[in-house]
Formats: sequence, C-alpha cells, structure tokens
Amino acid sequence: MARSVPEMEILGPEDAAEKEARIRRAFWPTVRKALRAIPFMPEVVAAYYAMLDPRTPMRAKLTVVGALAYFVAPFDMVPDILLGVGFLDDASVLAAALAAVSSSIREEHREAARRALAQETDGAAAEHA
Repeated sequence: MARSVPEMEILGPEDAAEKEARIRRAFWPTVRKALRAIPFMPEVVAAYYAMLDPRTPMRAKLTVVGALAYFVAPFDMVPDILLGVGFLDDASVLAAALAAVSSSIREEHREAARRALAQETDGAAAEHA
C-alpha cells in the first residue's frame, strides 16, 4: 500500500500574500500549543511582527513567511501532538529562518512580541485560575 506524500510547496512572491493570510489566522492558536515546547518562542513572535512590518526587506519577509507557514501547517513531518518531539521539526525550521533573518528583526518587533506573549500568558493564567 503506497503512502500519500503531500506535495512540497515552493514559496514564491506570487503566493506570499495567501500564505501570510493563512499564517495570520493560525499563528496564535499554534503559538499557544508550542509555548512550552519551543524555548525561543519570543523570537518567533518577533519574526511574526517583522513579517507584518512593511519596512522588513522582501527576502527576509519571504523567509519568515515560509517558516511560519510550516509552523502553522496542520500536517508536517512530525505531528505536533507527539509530546516532547512534536514541535522538533517546527523548531528546526524556525531556528534556521531566524538565523537567516535576525538582522531584519528590529527591537520594536521584539517589544511587541514581549507584550503579546505577556498577554497570552496572563490570559492563560486567568483561564486556569
């Protein structure tokens, strides 16, 4: 029985806007799931804000869009529901992208990420209280 392998997508400028819209819809729910699994989540969220910034160079934006599209994809190489290793592939892709675009992530993106993550964790703490 042959396994069905999803077709790999190549990110080009023509579909970046569509992928960015999908990322916007799925980003925060995925962040909530991955917060404990990916230790550099503040930098991932900062990259998200860099992606939204019109001043971010297109090459950096496309790199972030590609990595975040993989991060929010419902299907990937290692299912995210596997405790301990589910986000390992996502973390690897995100780390590589962050290394490539770190100079395009500005302090204002990092500050926005800190504020957003503080709200996320405050909201989660209030839900469990």
